[in-house]
Amino acid sequence: MQISTRSGPRILAILGPTNTGKTHLAMERMLAHTTGMIGFPLRLLARENYDRAVAKVGKGAVALITGEERILPKTARYFMCTVEAMPVAKQVEFLGVDEIQMCADPERGHVFTDRLLHARGRSETMFMGAETIRPVIRKLVENVEFDTRARFSTLTYNGAKKIQRLPSQSAIVTFSAQEVYAVAELVRRQKGGAAVVLGALSPRTRNAQVEMFQNGEVEHLIATDAIGMGLNLDLDHVAFAAMHKYDGKFNRSLSAAETAQIAGRAGRHMNNGSFGVTGNLSGIDPDIIEQIESHEFEPLAKVFWRNARLEFRSVDALQKSLRRRSEDPSLILAREPVDEIMLEHLAQNEDVARIATAPDRVQLLWEVCQIPDFRNIHTDTHPRLLTSIYRYLAKPGSRLPIDWLGEQVLRLDRYDGDIDQLSSRLAGIRVWTYVSHKHHWLEDANHWQERTRAIEDKLSDVLHERLTQRFVDRRTSVLLKSLKDKSELMSTITANGEVQVEGEFVGRLEGFRFIADETDAAFEGKAIASAARRALTGEIAQRVKQLETDEDDKFSVNGQLDVIWSGAQVGVLKKGDTVLSPEVHVIDSEFFDGPTRERVRTRLQNFINSHIETRLKMLTRLRDCQLSGPIRGLLFQLNEGLGCVPRSELESLVKDLSDEDRKALAKLGVRLGVETVHVLDALKPDPVELRGILWAVARELDALPELPPAGRTSVPNDRANSKGFYLAAGYMPVGPLAARVDMLERFAALLRQKARENDGKVRPDPDLLSLLGCTVEQAEGVFTALGWRAEVTKVKKSTLEAKDAEKNAPAPAKAENADAAKDAVKTDAAEPAANAEAPEPAEAEVTQAPVEAKAEEAAKEPEAAAEPVVAKAEAGAGEDAADAKPVETDADGDELVEVKFFVRVDRRKRGGGAAGRGQRGPRQDARGGKGAPKGKGGNRPNRGGGNGDRSGKPGGRNPAPVKENKINEDSPFAKLKEMLEAKG
Repeated sequence: MQISTRSGPRILAILGPTNTGKTHLAMERMLAHTTGMIGFPLRLLARENYDRAVAKVGKGAVALITGEERILPKTARYFMCTVEAMPVAKQVEFLGVDEIQMCADPERGHVFTDRLLHARGRSETMFMGAETIRPVIRKLVENVEFDTRARFSTLTYNGAKKIQRLPSQSAIVTFSAQEVYAVAELVRRQKGGAAVVLGALSPRTRNAQVEMFQNGEVEHLIATDAIGMGLNLDLDHVAFAAMHKYDGKFNRSLSAAETAQIAGRAGRHMNNGSFGVTGNLSGIDPDIIEQIESHEFEPLAKVFWRNARLEFRSVDALQKSLRRRSEDPSLILAREPVDEIMLEHLAQNEDVARIATAPDRVQLLWEVCQIPDFRNIHTDTHPRLLTSIYRYLAKPGSRLPIDWLGEQVLRLDRYDGDIDQLSSRLAGIRVWTYVSHKHHWLEDANHWQERTRAIEDKLSDVLHERLTQRFVDRRTSVLLKSLKDKSELMSTITANGEVQVEGEFVGRLEGFRFIADETDAAFEGKAIASAARRALTGEIAQRVKQLETDEDDKFSVNGQLDVIWSGAQVGVLKKGDTVLSPEVHVIDSEFFDGPTRERVRTRLQNFINSHIETRLKMLTRLRDCQLSGPIRGLLFQLNEGLGCVPRSELESLVKDLSDEDRKALAKLGVRLGVETVHVLDALKPDPVELRGILWAVARELDALPELPPAGRTSVPNDRANSKGFYLAAGYMPVGPLAARVDMLERFAALLRQKARENDGKVRPDPDLLSLLGCTVEQAEGVFTALGWRAEVTKVKKSTLEAKDAEKNAPAPAKAENADAAKDAVKTDAAEPAANAEAPEPAEAEVTQAPVEAKAEEAAKEPEAAAEPVVAKAEAGAGEDAADAKPVETDADGDELVEVKFFVRVDRRKRGGGAAGRGQRGPRQDARGGKGAPKGKGGNRPNRGGGNGDRSGKPGGRNPAPVKENKINEDSPFAKLKEMLEAKG
């Protein structure tokens, strides 16, 4: 640093790259004097340093002067200004100009050059800027002292990176609003959000966006070269998405110095920074990289200048004075500044030309033309506005009309619309904010300053909100900021499981599993997951304790094979060692460690074991029985079949059962039926559902197929379901139906009774249909599946009518028939129990009580399927009549009709034997009653001493007494008969 020995005003040039503390030094030097003034390149920089000065010396000692804002305390001693708004005529002890290298800016450079040439402090003048301006200052300013300052941190180039790989605290730079918005949208999807900084934003909006970045709400900043000056950001990296910019006239490449000005925002104070490229760029010219890293750039040889000695004799004279060139070759004429362009527009207007004839009118016209065009829309809108303002002000003693001014302002006092509409209104109100500080143009300047400032502030806030809504996921922003604080996150969980962290909805907690809110951004998902892990750890620990202490009524299992706790899935059933001992697998949870997972598994396994023991006690006691021999094997098979197994699969075991075994089975609730062996209590709805679940688990299915509705005696046989599924549900597939096994046994018993009463022939009458609730066609399919075949027989119509009349006999007669039917069923059901052997598996081994109980259930659905049968018969009769077939008669002249009967098929093929499975031969009708010993063939002895022949030979039994047996009037069969008769 050069030290001057002269006693006059001191002029200093503090030069160096970014992050060298130049502005900080100027503020310290100014406050060391009694008065001072600094000109900044940006309004927001002036405001930022105004706040710093106020914090040190008080609000009454500091003034703020910009084109759009003025704070002028009467006792102000220090003035923070934009370069254009500096009151250079005011005498102060210290005067400084920041970013003096802006003298080379094509649009504003002439203003900075004017301050370099003419603005001085009485005691000290300081110019702060880049090293490139040194030759110009040395040539244009006498007695200047130079101080070169080194950067506090290093700046290095690290190449190209994809946007999704950019580090946090990065800025992405491009050079148009459209490009800024496009990149910000991409970063929002991939990184959770970004702040945006553009020159078109108001200082208030820009500061709000920067504050969001500085506070850690977002980790990336998307900006134009507006960040190249004065914005002190905590940036670690600057990535260029473009290296060309439009400067108002041309689309040109960035110079090395311009690139360095922007890249130098990375690395603040002692923190090193880096720069590079992203997007479609592959790299930066190596020469430019070297200049940036070494801070050595080509020095400036020329700066922009405009004549400050203007002539106002006429508009033409003013324009010529503005275009006058300097004799110094280092000072080049400014390139058509906006105010000169506006002057040219207005000068061509006839009304303006007629008014602007006197020097004061020409000077007013020039002042009006200097109203900035914040909208930059390059149309005639701004010239028209200036023309109107000039016409009003050109009248002697006139000011802007209040009504007209109010209309212009009111038009902009709207806060709806998108980002572009809000930005346009904001630019428009900034024009009127500038105008409101022209006190001699307005009646009540303070009022208009307050009103325009309020509208600008509100528009700025709304624009900030719109930018944030569009380019920042607010939830991600809040979560990122909270995660950086390392403090405990505030979380709440609603009654329906909604999780909120720091007031933001992040997902749901179902049991121990956190289900994050859906998002299309991976980065956002990571933020949500991280926040949830920190916020929910304590809640999960409490839930585990609660699960361990809750009673079993808080748990359940469902058809999806899930274990449910308090309405949420916490486990899933898997195949175990046996069908009655499934294993529980705990659902995956990011909150579980090994010990915690085992604690949960143990509690869930205990529940499942207890649940099975309670709901399926009728099966678990079979498993726990200490029996041996054939009964042990039968119980094992019955357990594996979940309480229902086809009789045919157990026939070999059933034949070997002793009388004691059969008694033991009866005590255990096991019924040895004709078609199945089943546990009667397991057919109730509650055990059936659990049995179905265990069946699905044992077969490693994903879910339980739909069970038959509770209370149905039969359902259509869906071939997609296996036989094992129906058996687990308590149903047996028989032809087109799956019949509930208890009702199937009753159906088979009644079928055998009717066969005995009708010489081995059976028709599907309402008695049979009502038991299974089926149609005639379905019943015929069941007959076939049970081993019966159809035969069409011609019988006398009179005989058939007589039998039908007998069925429709008065109530007393029907009661007698019902009693007879009941006795027949009793005899048929009791006979196997009285015999030690079971040579014919078709003989049902069921007790009287279950038959009667199920008969009562069947009585609840009287002839549900019988009516369609009658209707069908009538319809068929009508068709026969239409066909007019000839009547067939027998030898006696009696009319014959064809009737379809079903007869039992002899499945054992014993050769010559007339009786098949379940079909009664002569020996069956020769029984003397309960307890008669079973024999083989037709030669077994009976209590009557006969040989079992139905013929009436000596020793034979007359079957008539069987038909004369009366059904007990209290029997459900008697009630069923009465109901059928009542329906006709």
